[in-house]
Amino acid sequence: MTDAELRNMVSKTLTCRIDKRENCGEKMEQFLKRCFYHSGQYDSEENFTELDKKLKEHEAGRVSNRLFYLSIPPNIFIDAVKCASLSASSANGWTRVIVEKPFGRDSESSAALTNDLKQYLAEDQIFRIDHYLGKELVENLSVLRFSNLIFEPLWSRQYIRNVQFIFSEDFGTEGRGGYFDNYGIIRDIMQNHLLQILALFAMETPVSLDAEDIRNEKVKVLRSMKPLQLEDVVIGQYKSHTKGGVTYPAYTDDKTVPKDSLTPTFAAAALFIDNARWDGVPFLMKAGKALHTKGTEIRVQFRHVPGNLYNRNFGTDLDRATNELVIRVQPNEAIYLKINNKVPGLGMRLDRSNLNLHYAARYSKEIPDAYERLLLDAIEGERRLFIRSDELNAAWALFTPLLKELEEKKIIPEYYPHGSRGPVGAHYLAAKYNVRWGDLSIEQ
Repeated sequence: MTDAELRNMVSKTLTCRIDKRENCGEKMEQFLKRCFYHSGQYDSEENFTELDKKLKEHEAGRVSNRLFYLSIPPNIFIDAVKCASLSASSANGWTRVIVEKPFGRDSESSAALTNDLKQYLAEDQIFRIDHYLGKELVENLSVLRFSNLIFEPLWSRQYIRNVQFIFSEDFGTEGRGGYFDNYGIIRDIMQNHLLQILALFAMETPVSLDAEDIRNEKVKVLRSMKPLQLEDVVIGQYKSHTKGGVTYPAYTDDKTVPKDSLTPTFAAAALFIDNARWDGVPFLMKAGKALHTKGTEIRVQFRHVPGNLYNRNFGTDLDRATNELVIRVQPNEAIYLKINNKVPGLGMRLDRSNLNLHYAARYSKEIPDAYERLLLDAIEGERRLFIRSDELNAAWALFTPLLKELEEKKIIPEYYPHGSRGPVGAHYLAAKYNVRWGDLSIEQ
């Protein structure tokens, strides 16, 4: 396509969120003037040399920094990196490469990808992007913990009964089944997004906010985790379901998915961290497509109050009397804490209330998109929210044996109706550790 066609395409989705007193139209014009299109083959050094020539014209002798964003299939990563590195690196500034997931499909393929990348790039040039780490509330997790005196002392096995990481989508694969079928929900969501959030949640206080200090602590958490057992995992796949006269398709109805596919579209797992802070605390994770709701949240359920004077006022359901901290990552970003409270009146009736920080109500500012934050970080060389290679190895080491076992034993997923709350097995898994999923209660 021509430069003009590219600019036209970009302008359709370009938003302007700067101070309204500024002239948005002018800013957009300036931006679009800097967008150019150059066509070439991923594996042609010659084509990359032409790109280099074109870039040099635009850079006009200034110090130039180059950021390559690889939003391409993983099997051509290395070709593109090799050509970019050898033929289109910046001569006088930095050259960095953003790599989109998947970072391999198991320990071996991930290690091979890292080794291949490192033939052409240094570790500090590689930015492995996980857009979940750019979400506002994931960023806020450390602030919540390390700059509020009331939370830090509670952040351990002494006060926390269990922690839940929940990811749900209310739609299926919708034509992307071919890609998804090769990976499944565990590789797609759990091994990266949810495990990264878990590591940030559970890490010790880092020496500083420097990227390396934070990533050192995350790696320690991942290395302290107990191997995942098959009996601590439930997998599911959605089947077709008719509701209100509308029939929703099954996963295997997707034309790009093999009819006999055993790929899970839902998974729940119980994980444990073998260290002094978290010994014995179940970290429950679940992720699924085609469920009844869409959202991502972290739920911290605290222990019951020992010898609670008000136990009889709660009746038999002690769970209702438990404090719970909920961090809703999306949609409707919020942080709220469930506390017990007396209902006004002459009798002694207790009720649960939320101390609520609803972002949209508290802050009128628009929350930046995760990718905006991460791209800006990559440009500024801020690595805190990007994944280091030893972190990636530790994450794969945890999940690879389980994935191999599921595939070798051909474990059949439990089927659940499209638009339901997921497989029944997930409830049994939680019950095994005396836990209730927090997102399924009446008053979430």
